[in-house]
Amino acid sequence: MEHLQNAVVALVDHYGYAGLFVGLLLGNVGFPVAAEILVPVAGALVATGHLSNLWIAFGAAVGGELAGGTAGYALGRFGGRTVAERYGKYVGFHYERLDALHAFFERYGTFAVFLCRFIPMIRGLSPFVAGVAEMDLRPFYLWTFLGSSLFCGALILVGNALGAHLTANLPLLHQWGYALLALAAVAIIALLVFTRMRARTSRHNA
Repeated sequence: MEHLQNAVVALVDHYGYAGLFVGLLLGNVGFPVAAEILVPVAGALVATGHLSNLWIAFGAAVGGELAGGTAGYALGRFGGRTVAERYGKYVGFHYERLDALHAFFERYGTFAVFLCRFIPMIRGLSPFVAGVAEMDLRPFYLWTFLGSSLFCGALILVGNALGAHLTANLPLLHQWGYALLALAAVAIIALLVFTRMRARTSRHNA
């Protein structure tokens, strides 16, 4: 765990926005990149002056997510299960996980792409499964963008708030970061459902 933390911190510290972009790109094609550490580190480096701008960090993070999602989708769309069989062992991706993810997508439809943005390990594999399922690109990019924006935005702000104290809090952030983001996602979903139900009630009473 400590070795992973040091590697993630070094990636952004040495290569700045490019390191952040490449790290999240790799994480979205199945590589074990600890995004819940990588993204807050970028926010902390802005707070300590090692990076210049919070919005640029946010843009690099979301850009890396979208670029990696595109690559993962293309691998699934044009390589399918053959790619998983030949190369999945290198990133810990096996048929059992592919089948479980496929069932998850069948249950929740395109919205599963958004939900997967907040599930550890699964978030980096979901673009591949979306490609295997030949999901339409419009909802795929919409949900990927919305989920990634919430994920990256929240963690960058947390890292920026912690600043120089981030390193001491990385183990706790690694443990609870996804839980907090999942709660945020559930809150947003609940708000959307409430808004939609209220709109339907208003139309019914009109």
